[in-house]
Amino acid sequence: MHPIFRAPGSGAIPVYFIDAASLGAERDGLDAAAWRFARAAGFEAKPGRMLVLPGKGGSGEIGGVLFGTDPVDPFAPGRLPGTLPPGTYRFVNAPDARLAALAFALGSYQFARYRKADERKVALELPAGVDAEDATHIIEAVFLARDLINTPTNDMGPAELEAAARALATQHGGSVRSIAGDNLLSENFPLIHAVGRASTLPPRLIDLTWGNADDPKVTLVGKGVCFDSGGLDIKPSSGMLMMKKDMGGAATVLAAAHMIMSRGLKLRLRVLIPAVENAISGSAFRPLDVYPSRRGLTVEVGNTDAEGRLILADALALADEEAPDLLVDLGTLTGAARVALGPELPAFYTNNEALAAELLAVGQQENDPFWRLPLWQPYLSMLDSKVADTNNVSSGGFAGSITCALFLSRFVSGAKAWLHFDIYAWNAAAKPGRPEGGECQVARALYAFLCKRYA
Repeated sequence: MHPIFRAPGSGAIPVYFIDAASLGAERDGLDAAAWRFARAAGFEAKPGRMLVLPGKGGSGEIGGVLFGTDPVDPFAPGRLPGTLPPGTYRFVNAPDARLAALAFALGSYQFARYRKADERKVALELPAGVDAEDATHIIEAVFLARDLINTPTNDMGPAELEAAARALATQHGGSVRSIAGDNLLSENFPLIHAVGRASTLPPRLIDLTWGNADDPKVTLVGKGVCFDSGGLDIKPSSGMLMMKKDMGGAATVLAAAHMIMSRGLKLRLRVLIPAVENAISGSAFRPLDVYPSRRGLTVEVGNTDAEGRLILADALALADEEAPDLLVDLGTLTGAARVALGPELPAFYTNNEALAAELLAVGQQENDPFWRLPLWQPYLSMLDSKVADTNNVSSGGFAGSITCALFLSRFVSGAKAWLHFDIYAWNAAAKPGRPEGGECQVARALYAFLCKRYA
């Protein structure tokens, strides 16, 4: 069980979830004196408002906590670890006890690799009916992704990303193969090599496998650009400030893998991470260069800052060769998706209508949302090249996320189902259950979806 949790019966301090309709109602051990105190203190049952109630008889102890429910955000209880006094607490009447407990735990996250974090001496009595083991694995996975994304590139380059994958495989009895440096050329991954060759940190393809080979095949592909300068189409300095997070797709698939393997789902899992630094040197790939791809299509480089789709293309082609039952790729790919949907709502694409509907429902259920955008086939013409089979960017400034998805779709044909997620992987400001910094988007919903199919 995760250290934030306590077993029932620990004498925990009650937390009452209050809305305007229930304000002042005597219930669950809250007496008239408690409500008189709340009124005297001017407590309003607005979302996220909190009031600590004194114990009876002037004992000096905490008698309970009132917390305003938020009908919009099930993760509102994620505020509590940073605001409650030290102690162990229990939820009396949380609207959704599982999500509330998960939010509480996720809100306790601190990135403490480089400086000491303030100790938070709060714990939560695990609500009845919440699976402690499953919740623990989800929390571990989210914290893993956040740690990987928050770590700067000097400590999280392609080699360190590989080490993280190997540690995870060792923990769960999986195996990892890595193809690095010029071996990428001899093993036919020319696009991964082209993007990563300018860096002193050798590029690589990380290939993790786990499970019974006879079980349904699920393959997760995560963009692992450990830093993105933009290449020769260099980003402005302001655009580079968060580019340590450009391996957010890789961090996300490792988080999902931890959940899947911990649960022992009946599937054969494969995780592919093309890991590179998009750097600048004399050997950097150039605008208008043309490269072959693993699939055989030639690609003209319209912009070196659209490197993520290039490395994903080779990895997707490899994944597609064994025709998995489900192929999923994730990456921090386009600003266009952020313009359309904002940072909290990743875009996703699929041509499978039933799969899309099921995923959307699971995302809402898990408070891990995303939104579907169309694979609009007429826009494929925007990727036309006069000298190659395709360009890596569109000829105009429109539909950037859609054209990226369409580009990747050309490298998938054998998979029985394909999903593409364009994620942000970052919280610009702290929100309940989601501290500022690296964020694990989509993984919890994807895990819940796979549990429904393969548990």
